[in-house]
Amino acid sequence: MKQPLWVPSQERVNNANMTKFMAFVNNMFTNNISDFTQLYKWSIDQPADFWYAVWEFSGITASCKWDSVVINRDDMLVSRWFQGARLNFAQNLMRYRDDKTALVFKGEGQEPRRITYIELYDQVARLAAAMREMGIQAGDRVAGFMPNMIETVIAMLAASSIGAIWSSCSPDFGIKGVLDRFGQIQPKILFTANGYFYNGKKIDSLNRVASIIKEIPSIEKVVVVPYTEADPDISGLPGAAIFSDFLSPVDNLEIAYEQLPFDHPLYIMYSSGTTGVPKCIVHGAGGTLIQHLKELMLHTDLKREDTIFYFTTCGWMMWNWLISSLAVGATVLLYDGSPFYPGPETLFKMAQDEKISVFGTSAKYLAAVEKEGVKPAQLFDLAALKAILSTGSPLSVESFEYVYRDIKEDVCLSSISGGTDIISCFALGNPIGPVYAGELQCRGLGMAVDAFDYQGNSLLNHKGELVCKSSFPSMPIYFWNDEGDKRYQKAYFSVFENTWHHGDYIEVTDTGGVIIYGRSDATLNPGGVRIGTAEIYRQVESLEEVKDSLVVGQNWDNDVRVVLFIKLSDGLAFNDELVARIKKVIRENATPRHVPSKIIPIDDIPYTISGKKVELAVRNIIHNEAVENRDALANPEALELYKNIPDLQN
Repeated sequence: MKQPLWVPSQERVNNANMTKFMAFVNNMFTNNISDFTQLYKWSIDQPADFWYAVWEFSGITASCKWDSVVINRDDMLVSRWFQGARLNFAQNLMRYRDDKTALVFKGEGQEPRRITYIELYDQVARLAAAMREMGIQAGDRVAGFMPNMIETVIAMLAASSIGAIWSSCSPDFGIKGVLDRFGQIQPKILFTANGYFYNGKKIDSLNRVASIIKEIPSIEKVVVVPYTEADPDISGLPGAAIFSDFLSPVDNLEIAYEQLPFDHPLYIMYSSGTTGVPKCIVHGAGGTLIQHLKELMLHTDLKREDTIFYFTTCGWMMWNWLISSLAVGATVLLYDGSPFYPGPETLFKMAQDEKISVFGTSAKYLAAVEKEGVKPAQLFDLAALKAILSTGSPLSVESFEYVYRDIKEDVCLSSISGGTDIISCFALGNPIGPVYAGELQCRGLGMAVDAFDYQGNSLLNHKGELVCKSSFPSMPIYFWNDEGDKRYQKAYFSVFENTWHHGDYIEVTDTGGVIIYGRSDATLNPGGVRIGTAEIYRQVESLEEVKDSLVVGQNWDNDVRVVLFIKLSDGLAFNDELVARIKKVIRENATPRHVPSKIIPIDDIPYTISGKKVELAVRNIIHNEAVENRDALANPEALELYKNIPDLQN
């Protein structure tokens, strides 16, 4: 029988939001739910009652109540939630206006900067007024090319108070990566910092911004936050303004929150770009809000007195998830920079100094600090820490053990998993349940998650495809410029009828937990950052020396490393100079995360008969796994070239 690594104390169970929610549900519906297993089953069997209870328990503010919780529930593509409701996302995140600290910003190597809830309200009000003055309206796009700092949050909240749609990229993206994203959605206003810090280096952003705005004529205004220097030169950006100068000069403004439908667009997120330019995934305000409140309050046990931190950039959905913590009234800690500067213990020192109670990071980070020999329990006072969250890639058994051995014995280690596609999670933590090594504690309440074989049979204690069998509020409302929802349907509903197919291999265990085995599609996931192969191909195959290429992820050292195979143009030799050039092109035009760990020459690239590269087959070959459907290949003999390559053994 499996032994848990951690079991919550009875006091912790009694005080948990999850326990209070069970009592709330029992009182509301005269149920007799006494544990999480029963609560989960009820949430799946009675989804309308469950989401109604979440709405009431979390105290969502709306100017008009909904007419129905859900319509067309049995058809995932046409189901709609909370029709008739009118609300504003920013209003719900800024329900508190007091002197409690709302945001703490810790830039790399810098002293923390703090802003209270009342100060945050004032800044958002002044920025929203300025944006309205320049003509920003509901439905307009507002883009951020920003570090993870306070002004980024202010800009997002100001945009959403008007009903504008927020979309952001992290500033380490190259020009092409930004144009592939913002170029599709045509924003009216772009927020940027003049630069950012990483690993002790100061990196300029304004030269790239100058190139970006030349290619996106819809951008009417660039607002620059001084960060790496106090008085940046913005003369190269026509019509640009410094953030503080752009704000309305009027004090004591009240925010005019636009009251909008539940599924009014809030965020545009981006797919990884596996098969071309990234898909623009549009998420609704109400679905995002209610899902995040469920996950933060119930699965993370977040409370007003907590300080929550997640190591993320503004280009990852965990940033959006983190910022929703403002709706709970917690203190949100923003960090921008390298987690290893000036040393591998940096984030844990910050956890001590800021009394972080919920500490979020990636599986890669936990594995890396363990390798560095960091033992936070011996170095720092982590008394405030009650939960550690990990996502991005599967957390190894060794990392589970490291957390309880060297970070803290009494902590809820919640490995969580979901995605940009749903701006939330399919599997999460359970503050009132045990933690088993290698397992995510539970499936999300209200999420009918299962493991399927390819015949659509449900599997228990066996690997299968992650599916969700019924509708949920945070499904994308649509893809941008996707006529007839054709790409949307193909992305999630082309494998199983009326069932969301996510592209992860999972196992649902008999303890109610979930084990994630990684991606079942071609998306790369080094260090927990989703990377699309197409974004690498577009750079590599622009080089004259490269005739063709193929990129896969190789499982390596409890992570995934990017391996690039290149077929050279006729008569050319493979050498270190070419490798350096390829890496330089990728780094400058995509991001440093896209740069392959290995670049290997190969004589042929396998294709399907219909002309598609077969990344999954090659990935299977290099992992010594079987390859199905060889008959679909135009040149199946090419697969033999990828067997037992010495350079992949080190």
